[in-house]
Amino acid sequence: MNVYPVAQPQQTGVTPKLQSEKDHTSKVKCIIRIGVWCIGAVLLVVVVGNLGMYFSTYSYMYDSVAAAPKAEVVLIPGAAVLEDGTLSEIFRDRVDLAIALYEAGKVTKILVSGDNSTVIYNEVNPVRLYLIEKNIPDEDIFLDHAGFDTYSTMYRARDVFGVSSALIATQSFHLPRSVFTARALGIPAYGVNADIGHILWRNYVREVLANELAIFEIVTQRVPKYLGEKVPVSGDGRLYL
Repeated sequence: MNVYPVAQPQQTGVTPKLQSEKDHTSKVKCIIRIGVWCIGAVLLVVVVGNLGMYFSTYSYMYDSVAAAPKAEVVLIPGAAVLEDGTLSEIFRDRVDLAIALYEAGKVTKILVSGDNSTVIYNEVNPVRLYLIEKNIPDEDIFLDHAGFDTYSTMYRARDVFGVSSALIATQSFHLPRSVFTARALGIPAYGVNADIGHILWRNYVREVLANELAIFEIVTQRVPKYLGEKVPVSGDGRLYL
């Protein structure tokens, strides 16, 4: 009887356990590489988007009332109002700048935008009272109670209030997004810097992602939740209180 030798398994030098650990390490490295590339891509989009927004609006922004061009209205984007109804420092700086623009003859109307989504919180009525105390004629004051965000403010300025041109009174951290959004929606808009020293670095940090959201909203043509009847800013503001 012929006896055939039994084939012996080849020695690879790697045990199944070591091979499994090696495969796992390779997968982890691959996942890390993909993660790094994804993070890099996101950062690139954020940087390009923010720089693009800034440089596309830089020529439309001014640091003084005297340098600002004339327009139909000065638009005041909403900001926080304190519990006692007084304006936050940032909001008051915007309103004071709007008053200066009006008194200098740069505009003939003032459009106040803000959040009035609940009965107990109202950003626009306190501004109206403040403006009247500063001797701004009531008929030249218009209130946008549904300006919940910058995009809604600019969209409603165009479609509800029929704004033909605007100066936007806000701080430097908010100017690029405000002017960019308004112009992308078809409003010839110019920004005027309301910086007085009441802003914080976190305002600038927050804008980094807010700018990207603004680009997304413009690309998708988001329609604000509330529009409503037309309120022509060329008319008498007292008719729409």
